[in-house]
Amino acid sequence: MNNNKNKAKQSLKETIKKMAPAVFTAMIATSLGFVALFTSPVPMIQDFGKMLTIGLVISFFLGIFILIPILFTRDYFFTTSDKKQVKKQKFSETPSKVDKILDWVTKKTGTFRWILISIAIIAAAFGVWVDIDADAETDVETFMPQDTQELKDIHKLREVLGTTDQVSIVYESEKGVSYPVITWVDKLTKNIDTEFSEVVVETKSITHILKQMNDEKLPDEGSLKEQLADIPESQIKNFLNESESKGVISVGIKHLEADKLKQFIDDLNIYLEENKMESVETKVTGKAVLDVEMIQGLTTGRYQMTLLGMGLVFVSLLLIYRHPIKAMIPLLPIIFIVGWSGLTMYFLDISYTPLTATLGALIIGIGTEFTVLVMERFYEEREKGSEALEAIKLTNKSTGKAIFVSALTTIGGFSALLISDFVILNNFGMMTLINISFALVSTIIIMPPILLVLDRFVKTKVI
Repeated sequence: MNNNKNKAKQSLKETIKKMAPAVFTAMIATSLGFVALFTSPVPMIQDFGKMLTIGLVISFFLGIFILIPILFTRDYFFTTSDKKQVKKQKFSETPSKVDKILDWVTKKTGTFRWILISIAIIAAAFGVWVDIDADAETDVETFMPQDTQELKDIHKLREVLGTTDQVSIVYESEKGVSYPVITWVDKLTKNIDTEFSEVVVETKSITHILKQMNDEKLPDEGSLKEQLADIPESQIKNFLNESESKGVISVGIKHLEADKLKQFIDDLNIYLEENKMESVETKVTGKAVLDVEMIQGLTTGRYQMTLLGMGLVFVSLLLIYRHPIKAMIPLLPIIFIVGWSGLTMYFLDISYTPLTATLGALIIGIGTEFTVLVMERFYEEREKGSEALEAIKLTNKSTGKAIFVSALTTIGGFSALLISDFVILNNFGMMTLINISFALVSTIIIMPPILLVLDRFVKTKVI
């Protein structure tokens, strides 16, 4: 009994001494990968990054201060008899099917290391190439369940009215709404309808109400102020502020795809600049403009987030290991996964959304945890005197199974998103499952060849 208690104490010391630092390193690297999400211009992505980081830190402390004590308590106070312990030890020493498979995979990856690395690089490079110009979907209607009554009602309303979308042109004059400004607004309101007839369904401004009061003609300069004062507040507030220094031209437009919407807004800004009035400032705004800004955030910001995440992870590992090669090794499989992910989305014809735009940071977070643990275990075996290939075998045998189980549990958790009726959640769940699978494959199959190839550049002190 005392012998079992001593073993429990020794196991606790070994776990804290060897496992805790490796997991802590993985947590730091993973957290910094998620921190890159804070730089996104999309608030929901920033909040997503915060929650991932908080959850990761909490999980680490729960593992250290709750899980390990529970395991120690089990082994210390609830020990089995010596005979059962011997049988259990003999059973554990018998290789399982998973051990045999991992051992076979390790041998093959060592033999074909250069072929595997070459295939991984080519696939990743092609994936990054096709992913650079990937589409970003920001149309909220495509995110919703397509058979909902609410969406059908929107489509029906659009058929009746011709539009449910609009942009607003805000104009501002320090001199207020004078007669020349009103004349300019009327001309602009009519010309935009004509200039962009393929997109614009209708345009409305304060001149629309004024004309209704004057047989479709603008009032003369002398009666302008009087007629503006006669307009009911419920109507005039839609087009002018109380001080009459700012006004709005409402432009109803057809429902456009993201790229066409951006082109229309760019063309409209150019047209306003060419037809501007002195002392009057104009600005195009509205939900459509926000959608375009989101497109910019998704198409340009996602790669910045990914590169920033990798940079932060590299710097943190460099500070911990004080060795550039060791700091780079865990990131190489992650770079491959980023490319593979883009290639998969290309072949599956999946556009980026505010959720799938976070995949780069998720890949860094999940993948770095796996690769850091594998590398730590590999160099632990090397320090014990094992040759590189033997160290890889022992690493996959001891750590590979744990990583395999961890990946499966993570896949199981994200699988719940696949049953969602919302397309945005369904696609995010599917791509997350694929990327976790890539992380597992990259860690078990690609990481060993990388370690074998780069081992010559890392000097290991044999204990």
